[in-house]
Amino acid sequence: MRTSKRKRLEAKGWKVGNASEFLNLSAEEVAYIELKLTLSKNLQKYRLEKKLTQQGLARLLKSSQSRIAKMEAGDPSVSLDLLVRSLLVLGASKKNLARMFR
Repeated sequence: MRTSKRKRLEAKGWKVGNASEFLNLSAEEVAYIELKLTLSKNLQKYRLEKKLTQQGLARLLKSSQSRIAKMEAGDPSVSLDLLVRSLLVLGASKKNLARMFR
């Protein structure tokens, strides 16, 4: 946000901040969310590189297309375990996984 816009909003009584401030998240909670989002985006990247549809990946994982969509969207109901296992099925190595967090 531009500084001028921020100042105008604050002058009118608005509080300007980010999502973690609004939700009162701890540093650990922010890190966890960022971890899941990183894995989710990489899952989609790996799937597209393998030229698989969500339905094709679902067949490989013995899951459903809607579950794959939730995984790629970073849905909170998806576990880290499922994201990591899915990336491994798509050919990601432990080194690839480690590089995702640099």
